[in-house]
Amino acid sequence: QVQLVESGGGLVQSGGSLRLSCTTSRFTLDKYAIIWSRQAPGKPREGVSCISSSDDNTYYTDSVNGRFTISRDSGKNTVYLQMNNLKPEDTAVYYCATDVICAWTVQGGQGLVVPSGGLGSWGQGTQVTVSS
Repeated sequence: QVQLVESGGGLVQSGGSLRLSCTTSRFTLDKYAIIWSRQAPGKPREGVSCISSSDDNTYYTDSVNGRFTISRDSGKNTVYLQMNNLKPEDTAVYYCATDVICAWTVQGGQGLVVPSGGLGSWGQGTQVTVSS
């Protein structure tokens, strides 16, 4: 069910930065792992990053590791995704969701953040467009 709100998307040139935010007024995000995913046109949704609920451990898909940083501000009940050195292939609609735990796997030689199977609330997404 849609209970989260994403914001911060926009149009940026290659190499630029954006910071996405994920928040809700309905419940406390601290109780959940938060996963950021993205979906480009014609492609399946893929996990990007996850922050755990218990110890704020962070996880990244290989393609964004070193460029994206996920963080949590408990006082603002908000999870952020700082995206630096953006590339045209990062263009997608970005979604945040609550999950039970963070999960990470290797597929085709690439490390991927994946939903653990306990997805709860989603947002409606925010568009990120990176021009070359």
